[in-house]
Amino acid sequence: MSVPADHIVDEFRAVLDHNAVLTGGDADPFLLDPRNLRTADAAVVVRPADTAGVAATVRICAAHNVAIVPQGGNTGLSYGTESPTDRPSIVLSLARLNQIESVDPDRWTITAQAGVTIEAIQNAAKAVNRVFAPDWGARGTASVGGGIATDAGGNNVVRYGNMRDNVMGIEAVLADGTIWDGRRALVKDSSGYDLKHLFIGGEGTLGIVTSAVLKLRPATPYETSLLAAITGLEALAPLLDLAQQHAPGTVTAFELMPLVAIDRVVDVFDVVKPLDTDTEYFALIKLASSNPVDDQIAAFLEAGAEAGLIVDAAVAGTPEQEANLWAIRDHIPPTSAYIEHQHHGLKLDTAVPVDKVKEFVQSVLGAAAEIAPMALAYGFGHVGDGNLHMMILPITDEAVEPWLEVRDAMTAEIDRLVFELDGTLSAEHGVGLLLRDRIGPQKPDIEWEMMRTVKRALDPQNLFNPGKLIPPVG
Repeated sequence: MSVPADHIVDEFRAVLDHNAVLTGGDADPFLLDPRNLRTADAAVVVRPADTAGVAATVRICAAHNVAIVPQGGNTGLSYGTESPTDRPSIVLSLARLNQIESVDPDRWTITAQAGVTIEAIQNAAKAVNRVFAPDWGARGTASVGGGIATDAGGNNVVRYGNMRDNVMGIEAVLADGTIWDGRRALVKDSSGYDLKHLFIGGEGTLGIVTSAVLKLRPATPYETSLLAAITGLEALAPLLDLAQQHAPGTVTAFELMPLVAIDRVVDVFDVVKPLDTDTEYFALIKLASSNPVDDQIAAFLEAGAEAGLIVDAAVAGTPEQEANLWAIRDHIPPTSAYIEHQHHGLKLDTAVPVDKVKEFVQSVLGAAAEIAPMALAYGFGHVGDGNLHMMILPITDEAVEPWLEVRDAMTAEIDRLVFELDGTLSAEHGVGLLLRDRIGPQKPDIEWEMMRTVKRALDPQNLFNPGKLIPPVG
């Protein structure tokens, strides 16, 4: 373990408040990844309470060549907050930067520090009859800074885009401790490079985002979700097209849920199965508008049935039924934790062009049947934007050893399929360490070299989250 020297820790304590520096057992909760599989190598956690404290921390680290691993809500799934082992490092937690600085409904913005949770932003927007659109299952823990670092997506991307599309400006601390305030709430600005986009999706490798101006949207008081049992994967693309035709501008989410995943959620959590059918695949669709959507839903369901795409459907008629549908969807990822050997499996964050979703899912399932017949394989996720979370998991004691023998081959085949279909291995979770050494073929060499050039220019000491995101040369 590479630990900063005591005198460096003393420097942190001298410039920050007494709650800001954690060591020993106090640091442990910040060092364990959310799946409880890996522990960060750092032994010091620094928790500034404001941007000035972040800047002071960065200056100390720069003076002593101490690496900085930024951490938001610690919900990331790509090992993006693991510490380097070849040099002293700290975890820089932004959890105490938890203030909503301003809510301005007339400007359609909300300004918040990096440690504010996504759910808190959503609630603040709702209080002024606005919507903050990005949404995903970890909304109660995931933070603004983490969402920006990974360009998080979630359930509503089909209508509102990724985090990038909902950030208007940022404040960030640079590698020398300089504070850059780029929090401009301009819809139009053609005055040069839009530098915030280097930090959005940058996984904390170029600087520390400490605050952001976020975009608000019109309230949608009429929100209704439905679960449609569909005839198969081939129904997805035409069904999305029908939904957009019959309810233009209101389709907010379009999710794929397989029966095997729904049944596992129902077995583990306190939810109700909405449809009593053995159809293999279901589409969870949410419409949201300033006006009632009942007529659009009825027309869509009728058209879907007439086209032979929908077998059965359940429309949420009450807030409780709406919550139940989304509880099922939100609980699909954590349900895998109840599979005893799930930590040996593959849990993917892939995306392909929307018209390639069927081909991709069928190809992965076919490859799993051939290469890893001992494993359970299924896919779910945000098919409206092409983001599929494929799961391939050994589910019995007897399956573990043969699965481990073929896991690398299965991984290589999935990577090949993704690249062949012009997709990505990282749609919304980030690259981190998990995908760094696999993602190289996804982009041409010149693109990676351009990214290395930017990294060297903005972080010449390689202080910020070293070893993440960008594949090593060679």
